Amino acid sequence: MRENLNDLAAFVTVARESSFTRAAAQLGVSQSALSQTIRGLEERLGLRLFTRTTRSVAATVAGERLLATLGPRLEGIDADLAALSDLRDKPAGSIRITASEHAADSLLLPRLATLLPEYPDIKVEINTDYRMVDIVEQRFDAGVRLGESIAKDMIAVRIGPDVRMAVVATPGYFARRPPPRKPQDLTTHDCINVRLPTHGGLLPWDFKKGRHELNVRVEGTLIFNGFPQIIKATLAGLGLAFALEEVVQEHIAAGRLVRVLEDWCAVFPGYHLYYPSRRQPSPAFSLVVDALRYRG
Repeated sequence: MRENLNDLAAFVTVARESSFTRAAAQLGVSQSALSQTIRGLEERLGLRLFTRTTRSVAATVAGERLLATLGPRLEGIDADLAALSDLRDKPAGSIRITASEHAADSLLLPRLATLLPEYPDIKVEINTDYRMVDIVEQRFDAGVRLGESIAKDMIAVRIGPDVRMAVVATPGYFARRPPPRKPQDLTTHDCINVRLPTHGGLLPWDFKKGRHELNVRVEGTLIFNGFPQIIKATLAGLGLAFALEEVVQEHIAAGRLVRVLEDWCAVFPGYHLYYPSRRQPSPAFSLVVDALRYRG
């Protein structure tokens, strides 16, 4: 079947060129080999397809009819093969991103859900981690972190709006303990701490009001290495949490949590996608970056 198709393609080329010499050059075969191919095709069909003279080649009536029928079909096959080639040239590849669980859930997944169905050859691996990962050493293509914690030698692309932190606890907790009026009052409260693997120590609670900046080391009976558990413990009335405003806003609106020290919680740069400045972005990587880019 494949041999017949090749022979038919050779026939079409000869018929359109009206020359074995030009057709052989176009097909990349010798003139004698092409003549043998056409003779074999004629023998199988039991028909003469060309009238040959020393100076010209002309299709017979049978040859003209075959060309009229076969030519458009072979052109359609060529078009289909070209379309497959276009697929090969579409962006493809695997992209590894490290991000916090919140960034992955709130930003990466919703936007990738729009992009990836259009580009099935792009694969994205998301590793959720709260550490400050060395993306070069760990072979990640990019990372997602809050803007103020990104190294200066990285290219940073904003993917989310500015954010604020919030100090919250349940109404029941504040029924037992007076709400703090200033950040220093937190030292008398049961605060739920987070220990990030990169830092080793407990993460301080940073506050700013006007020109005044405070870095408070809080104490408490619970320490976690992830923020989802901190929110659950806070909702259980086990202490105060220092969390992203966006994460606890729904609980505040529903009355499950009460916010304090709001005037001490300043706005700071939100999530950014970062990657090495020496990286040469592939088409797939550029598409992912553009899909994640913040346009608010």
